[in-house]
Amino acid sequence: MEESSWVKELKEKRGEYGISQNKLAVAAGITRQYLSDIETGKVRPSAELQVSISKALERFNPDSPLEMLFDYVRIRFPTLDVKHIVESVLRLKLSYMLHEDYGFYSYSEHYCMGDIFVLVSGEEEKGVLVEMKGRGCRQFENYLLAQERSWYEFFMDALVEGGVMKRLDIAINDKVGILNIPNLTEKCRNEECISVFRSFKNYRSGELVRRDEKECMGNTLYIGSLQSEVYFCIYEKDYEQYKKNNIPIEDAEVKNRFEIRLKNKRAYYALKDLMFYDNPESTAFKIINRYVRFVDKDDDKPRSDWKLNNEWAWFIGENRDSMKLTTKPEPYSFRRTLNWLSRQVAPTLKMAMKLDEINNTKFINEIITNAKLKERHEKILKQQAATAKEVITGPVLK
Repeated sequence: MEESSWVKELKEKRGEYGISQNKLAVAAGITRQYLSDIETGKVRPSAELQVSISKALERFNPDSPLEMLFDYVRIRFPTLDVKHIVESVLRLKLSYMLHEDYGFYSYSEHYCMGDIFVLVSGEEEKGVLVEMKGRGCRQFENYLLAQERSWYEFFMDALVEGGVMKRLDIAINDKVGILNIPNLTEKCRNEECISVFRSFKNYRSGELVRRDEKECMGNTLYIGSLQSEVYFCIYEKDYEQYKKNNIPIEDAEVKNRFEIRLKNKRAYYALKDLMFYDNPESTAFKIINRYVRFVDKDDDKPRSDWKLNNEWAWFIGENRDSMKLTTKPEPYSFRRTLNWLSRQVAPTLKMAMKLDEINNTKFINEIITNAKLKERHEKILKQQAATAKEVITGPVLK
């Protein structure tokens, strides 16, 4: 029997990861002899078993199948001195930030550098609000790298300045599909999810999650109320990247994502724990374990004695290496605007250029030549031309 590409890849990866047949067989729930027969081509496993063995193998990936990062930061400062917050806490030069005379969250104006937002109000109780969503966090990590500063040092500077945590999201990326979201959803329905939360909601491909959420591709599971100070969102990140960036699902670096979304006091308590213990994995899973666990139903036992689900047990730390807080610095780029131009404008522009050719006119050339760049466009050009080192300020002497 000709060796299949799956078997070939299995043997190569097992050797690369330094995993014995016995260790992989135990992790996959089969005998060592059966795994040996698979590798020698004596038996052909079902597609379902192939997926199970591949998942078990990836748990031993030395590059770590799980990673953790900060994915949303919102901090309010009790001051109206926006320059001080930008240059002493964010350590970015205010002169490089784009100013807009409108805001959101009832703030009247804002400054921004890419997806890093600083909202300003004339009202003392609102103060200055710093907000960085996912892409903003990645861009800020690029500046932190240039500043030779860590997230912890930034948070410490923010707390010293009286910063009040309004939101903190901790994301756990699952690169190999350990978190099977349809299965977890089914467990919620079958009461195999033991949780202090009273609600869960799931959405499937193409459904609109909420008015303020992007259209959801793939499966999404919310555990807890979206209005509460803590809830979890588990979703298929590979589908999201396909939807947003047209990345083929099979090429996605991250399969699923587990987000811990914390607001107000819960965000503050989590940050306090992070700062005191300096152990992000411990902080994250203390929160998860406090609120939820997935078990396997056993009609012969009371629900409180049901066994912890194997995949969930591995996810929360059983028989796997420890997980570190990672960063993914990403320079602020004009990519989103270029993508929008490519999708929305380019076809019409190309048609107009062809009409110029047909009619022997130069309308498009004249339009571009006569276009005037406004102050905001000049500021964006300045931001794009600057290096990270040029944008940051030096350390503040206390």
